[in-house]
Amino acid sequence: MDILIIVIIFTFLGISSFFSACETAITAASKARFHQLAKEGDERAVIIRHFQQNLGYAISVFISCNIMLNAWAVGFAGKLCISLLGERGGEIAATVMGVIIVVYAEVMPKMLAIVHSEKLLLSSARFLRVVFDLFRPFNHAIHWIARKSVGLFGIKTTASQADYQASIEELRGAIDLHTGPNQDVVQEKAMLKSILDLGSVQVEEIMVHRKNVTMLDANDSLDSIVEQVLSSPFTRLPLWKDNPDNIIGIVNAKALLRAVRSNANNENNPLTIESIATKPWFIPESSDLLDQLQAFRARREHFALVVDEYGALLGIVTLEDVLEEIVGDITDEHDIAVSGVRPQADGSYVIDGSVTLRDLNRKLDWDLPDEEASTLGGFILYETRTIPHVGQKFSLHGFTFEIIRRQKNQITMVRIQKNP
Repeated sequence: MDILIIVIIFTFLGISSFFSACETAITAASKARFHQLAKEGDERAVIIRHFQQNLGYAISVFISCNIMLNAWAVGFAGKLCISLLGERGGEIAATVMGVIIVVYAEVMPKMLAIVHSEKLLLSSARFLRVVFDLFRPFNHAIHWIARKSVGLFGIKTTASQADYQASIEELRGAIDLHTGPNQDVVQEKAMLKSILDLGSVQVEEIMVHRKNVTMLDANDSLDSIVEQVLSSPFTRLPLWKDNPDNIIGIVNAKALLRAVRSNANNENNPLTIESIATKPWFIPESSDLLDQLQAFRARREHFALVVDEYGALLGIVTLEDVLEEIVGDITDEHDIAVSGVRPQADGSYVIDGSVTLRDLNRKLDWDLPDEEASTLGGFILYETRTIPHVGQKFSLHGFTFEIIRRQKNQITMVRIQKNP
């Protein structure tokens, strides 16, 4: 009889350790991994995904089974020790069973579950589903009582925007922790972070400013416009009339050349540039890149004109500009390669004022704030609240900035040295 009780005690402890391990494994296992396995048709992964989506219920089942089995094991051990050692047997049983439960039914199973969480859950998925179904009524009652008790303290148990932001930050942390044997990992991490940032970056931060935009005057002769288009590295050019702010269309170089060729011998109906231009698409400067990318896809367009709240033209943004925020610079044989960042022998950098802070942070792994200004020149103007002179130096955010060149009120070249 005593041997039977000992067998029952260790059986309860063994099953209890299993549920203790499952409790840790269900929280330690990768949700993304099981989501992918479930998509591939693994029935066991589907079961585990259901547990992860109902984590509160799953953990309450594991804890309930664990506590009840431990309690029964302690009860049987106390009964056995009292029959063998008398009244003091209960105290001895409680002490010995406490040590055994902590080491072998709690700590050790959890340590193993952290390392082998996926293997443990997949191998026991069907058994856990049976246990979950058996305990469903009891589990719902326990969960209802717990939820009502939490509500008495005014604590919310539903997801909120803060929870969403926390999950985004968790994803950023996972990206930062990702490591690999080669330099490609650095680029992959930068791309993944850029994707997460698309919704928080506005088009004004990446647009090409209007002073750097090549535009066509509708009042010029057609031959002059063709020459300008052929000498430009760009495919799409804004067309203005009477006033550079009055954009009346977008000229596509291919469409222009096709129209010129097809109309070469038609003297009775001369070709006009306005008949070739397509309708311009204006977008507000406050549009974020995620919405703009979706808009480019929906409209099947690659080119948009950015305007401010008064309707004044600020610049242009293209589909390529948005994609470059994710993958980095995209260049072809027609692009003008001007990086604007020149490393010096002393460890400093000579940088054009028009270079964007986002490009600097990405290329040089810096952390200059880009909330208030998009370019290096604008950043210095904002931080110093002055228009500095050539030769002036400033210490900002762990860097020393020296103004090298200024054109009127615009900072065009800066030397930056990272402070030790």
